[in-house]
Amino acid sequence: MLTTYAHIDLAALVHNLTQIRRYLSGNAAVLAVIKANAYGHGAEEMAKTLVRHGVSHLGVVSVTEGRALRESGITTDIIVLGPTFDEQLPDALHSRLTLVVGDRPRLTALARAAAEKGLSVPVHLKVETGMGRLGFSVDEMPVVLDSLRNHSSLRVEGLMTHLSDADGKTSDYTEQQLATFHQTLELLAARGLHPPLIHAANSAAIVRYPTSHFSLVRPGIMLYGYHTLPGSVPAPSLKPVMTLRTTIAHLRTVKPETSISYNRTFVAARPSTIAVLPIGYADGYSRRLSNRGAVLIHGQRAPIVGTICMDMTMVDVTDIPAAQVGDQVIIIGHQGRDTIGADEIAEWTATIPYEVLCGIGPRVPRIYGS
Repeated sequence: MLTTYAHIDLAALVHNLTQIRRYLSGNAAVLAVIKANAYGHGAEEMAKTLVRHGVSHLGVVSVTEGRALRESGITTDIIVLGPTFDEQLPDALHSRLTLVVGDRPRLTALARAAAEKGLSVPVHLKVETGMGRLGFSVDEMPVVLDSLRNHSSLRVEGLMTHLSDADGKTSDYTEQQLATFHQTLELLAARGLHPPLIHAANSAAIVRYPTSHFSLVRPGIMLYGYHTLPGSVPAPSLKPVMTLRTTIAHLRTVKPETSISYNRTFVAARPSTIAVLPIGYADGYSRRLSNRGAVLIHGQRAPIVGTICMDMTMVDVTDIPAAQVGDQVIIIGHQGRDTIGADEIAEWTATIPYEVLCGIGPRVPRIYGS
């Protein structure tokens, strides 16, 4: 019996992919972002489902993530979006991973590593247009492009950037980033370079900025059923892919003035029934939810009481008299007429749904179905 587990709805994933495709301009294709274990959903299963439904490219953050997908049998193009170190280049080449490069030393190292193996490998150049993180500046691009003439082992397959404020309240900064990106494309064209894969759009930009679609878009959070669009922007109809469930392990009746959990942060004000749940911060259920969050039992909200422990959480079920040991509890998901989403948990903990989903730890089994 699994007492705590995440149910991953593959049909919901496919639904979200279909919704995303409805926004695409021209011949833009999907580069599905499955980094961070597919935002906590399980990269291998997400990849296989997405590929079966026509996704041509997968995005990961590291050589380690890409190699694991290759070892699981994934043959689709895999693009490593994050930084790569020289020591990882042999692994990357062996695993047929396409690297994103945004600095000259790494470009030279990749060219050398490929040449030593007699290979001509694709590379995506990253341009820093306003994220302030990785990528070549526009000013250094002419030197970078000229240096490529000396690197016959590299083929510029792609050019990319990352939009830092696509889900912001105003569009000015994103438009500025896109203008800078277009300037870089013109630099390439002037040198006779026309990479087939141009990409800039993340989930929010797919919806808000059709001019950012180019040849690939990079949906991440929207694949998994959430978005961070401002309220003024009509959102796509998405279905959360993950439902996080646990089970009532114990019921305790307590008198007024009884304290619950560490440091007596909750003291009962009335005769109460407290349910103990076998999930805690070691499973990724944030301690910041202590005395703040809620779960669903019999379709009703049961508030968290006391400090969330490493392995257990206590909730007040006094107003849910039907609650029994063994009853299913919804941590993230729908029950009855109510829903607690990762976005609501994010509001309770002053974060974003990305962190909530990515935080569900490996101790929680993922069960796949439709």
